[in-house]
Amino acid sequence: MKKVFVLIFALGFVSLLYAQKSKKALQEQLIGTWTLVSVDNIYPDSSRVYPYGKNPQGMLIFDPKGNYAIQILKTIRSKIVSGDKNNCTPEENAMIVQGSNSHFGKYSADEVNKTITFNISHASFPNWEGTVQKRSYTYNGNEIKYVVTHTTQGGQAVIAEVSWKRLQ
Repeated sequence: MKKVFVLIFALGFVSLLYAQKSKKALQEQLIGTWTLVSVDNIYPDSSRVYPYGKNPQGMLIFDPKGNYAIQILKTIRSKIVSGDKNNCTPEENAMIVQGSNSHFGKYSADEVNKTITFNISHASFPNWEGTVQKRSYTYNGNEIKYVVTHTTQGGQAVIAEVSWKRLQ
């Protein structure tokens, strides 16, 4: 009976060790393609604005080498009358700039502090280029939500909650 108990204990311990080693780090779990769920800008008075509409479109890609790319677009955008983005009216240019956000570079995930760090190489918002941005996150396996503390629309007074769902 004692040998059976020792064997069961040993098997349980080995199983626990194996489970700990087989659990992937968050950075590995994030690898893949994600689709945008929402972008909510939250103002100091707690009001919410949807800078890309209530149903924005977007894609986030994390690769195994630590690269990422984000594209966010307003779902409904008017066509450029001239058909040439180099010949837009000032209003059309504003619509293009305010209706999109993209950037790419390197990323890392810190599970202990629950942050994702984006080392932004290039961005549609030039002020973000060359910056390092840490964002607190929540993650459940199929959805990741993070907080942007210095947004492209509102600056430091506004935070944004950005939510992504794993593309199946």
